[in-house]
Amino acid sequence: MALSNAASASSLPNLLKPLVAGVSYSSSLRRSISSAADHSATLTVETSVPFTAHNCDEPSRSVETSPKELLGFFRSMALMRRMEIAADSLYKAKLIRGFCHLYDGQEAVAVGMEAAITRKDAIITAYRDHCTFLCRGGTLLEIFAELMGRQGGCSRGKGGSMHFYKKDAGFYGGHGIVGAQVPLGCGVAFAQKYSKDGTATFSLYGDGAANQGQLFEALNISALWDLPAIFVCENNHYGMGTAEWRAAKSPAYYKRGDYVPGLKVDGMDALAVKQACKFAKEHALKNGPIILEMDTYRYHGHSMSDPGSTYRTRDEISGVRQERDPIERIRKLVLSYDLATEKELKDVEKEVRKEVDDAIAQAKENPLPDPSELFTNVYVKGFGTESYGADRKEVKAVLP
Repeated sequence: MALSNAASASSLPNLLKPLVAGVSYSSSLRRSISSAADHSATLTVETSVPFTAHNCDEPSRSVETSPKELLGFFRSMALMRRMEIAADSLYKAKLIRGFCHLYDGQEAVAVGMEAAITRKDAIITAYRDHCTFLCRGGTLLEIFAELMGRQGGCSRGKGGSMHFYKKDAGFYGGHGIVGAQVPLGCGVAFAQKYSKDGTATFSLYGDGAANQGQLFEALNISALWDLPAIFVCENNHYGMGTAEWRAAKSPAYYKRGDYVPGLKVDGMDALAVKQACKFAKEHALKNGPIILEMDTYRYHGHSMSDPGSTYRTRDEISGVRQERDPIERIRKLVLSYDLATEKELKDVEKEVRKEVDDAIAQAKENPLPDPSELFTNVYVKGFGTESYGADRKEVKAVLP
C-alpha cells in the first residue's frame, strides 16, 4: 500500500514537506570549507516544521549551530549513506550473510541525537544499528568486519548486522527481537538514576514495535520511578511491509504514553532532532520519561530480503528523496550561506567513498573467528565447564 492511502490527503504532504529555514549569519562566515570547519561562530537556524507537543511545552524552533557542526553533519551523513550503500552491494555479493537492515534516509536521527548528548548518555536500539554505532565512535573497519563475520568486528564477528555493541561509548546494541531493547533501556536508565550521574538513556524503536505490550510496561515503570528514559520512535511509516495506518488505530506515537509527555519531530531535519533530544534529556532528568516520535523515512526495504517497492510506490520514495532528504537539506544550508562550495562538498563525498572502500578492503583481509570462539561468551568464566562431542563420551574442550 502506498502511504498516500493513509489518512488520505493529510499524510503525504507532511511526508514530503520541504525545508524552510531562516538563518542569521554574518559576512565573516562566507569563507572556504577549511576555515569554516574551525569557525565557532553561532548561527541560528529555524527548524523545517514546528514541533508538536503532548502534555509538555514545545522547544524553540530556533536552533543554535555553527559552521563546524553543519559541515560535520554533512560529512557524517554522507559517510553513513555511502557505508549503507556499500553494505547493500556486499550483501548482494554474498559477503554479508543473514539479516541486514539499512538506515539510508534516516541519518538525521543518528547525527542529531549524538549532537545533543554526551558519550556518558546511553543509547540502545533495534537491528537497524550500523549508523548509530558509527555515531557513537565506532570505526568503519569494525562495522564491515562485523558485517562479514570477521574477528575485527565490534562483536568479534559473532553478532553480525543486528548486534553491534560499544559499551565504552554507552551503546548497548543492536537487538534482533522487536521491541525487546526498550525495557532493557529502562534498566540502563534505572542504573543512571541510582548512580545520580546526570545522564539519560535513549531507547530507539520503530513504528512496527510501537504496539508491543512490553513498550507500555516499560513506559509505566519508567513513569512510576521517574527514570531518565527517553523513548524514541523512529517512525519510517512502515513496519516491515505494513503501513502505519494499517497496524495502528492511533499512529500518533508521541501521544501513546498518555500520562507520559511526548513530542513529534521532523526526523529528516538533523537540527530539529538535535533540539528535540536536548529538550528531552533536560526534561527526563527533571521530570522522568518522555516520548520522541521522529517522522523519518527509509529508502531501502525493511531488510535486504525486501525490495521495498511492493507496498509503496516508486514515486513516493523519489518524492521523499527530492523534498526531504536529510543530506540535501544540510547541503542547501551550507551552500546558501557560503560555508563551502559545491566542489568542496563533492570532494568530501569522494573522500568518504575512499574511506569506505579502504575499510572494506581491510575487512576482507581480516581473519574469520577461530572455531574455539563458539564456546566463549556463553558461560561464566572459571567454572571449568566441559564441552562434549555428539556421543557425549569424548571431552572436546574445557572452557575457561
